[in-house]
Amino acid sequence: MPSANTILHNALSISWLGLLCLALACSNSTEAPSKPEEASVRPGVNKRFLAEDLDVGQFVEIFEGESREVFVQRERVVEALALSPGMTIADIGAGTGLFLPDFDREVGSEGQVYAVEISPKFLEHLRERSEREGLSRVELVEGLEDSVELPTASVDLAFVCDTYHHFEYPLSTLASLYAAIRPGGSLVILDFDRIPGESSDWVMEHLRAGKEVFRREIESAGFRFEREVPVEGLQENYVLRFRRP
Repeated sequence: MPSANTILHNALSISWLGLLCLALACSNSTEAPSKPEEASVRPGVNKRFLAEDLDVGQFVEIFEGESREVFVQRERVVEALALSPGMTIADIGAGTGLFLPDFDREVGSEGQVYAVEISPKFLEHLRERSEREGLSRVELVEGLEDSVELPTASVDLAFVCDTYHHFEYPLSTLASLYAAIRPGGSLVILDFDRIPGESSDWVMEHLRAGKEVFRREIESAGFRFEREVPVEGLQENYVLRFRRP
């Protein structure tokens, strides 16, 4: 017959083994499932912007020319954003930096401007432009095709001008924007109106969807639609403002 000490030792061993197994089981049961990869909604949509031989000068002429209504009405667009000193604003898909001088001025000495770009050539151009024009509040951020790569809760307003239709992975990119915008902050989307029978052939071919589809995608990411912002002079583009709860 085993001694009392042996019985106690065996009981304790069984007890600790049971607790260990229980802990492992609990650990496994609460482990977050891996996030499934999001399929591209438009494979290769940004290929030319990622090219090493990208002609930035060509896009300066396109983006900052009198034939582009966003360039012509840029002051009214900035006014519609209702920026104020001390704000932190993120220009998502900053391109050639069309809005950066205005943003740098509007946020003032206590503000911050993030210029987010996935194109190495555009980033190089933005760096040169910021230095040349003394845009001291501008900080360049190299984004990814599925993430804006901004610090959590760092932004009061994110501005996406003619770039949302270039989000190859909109769900992932919107999730990163949601994390970057502070609670109560804003997301403003300016993009081309895509209306069958009315929009140009270029718009119909270039954009995968129109305003209603984009709005549903953004709302499904957790943003609350506030209103469509009227901007005098914009005929080909619309402006939607959303709030991050």
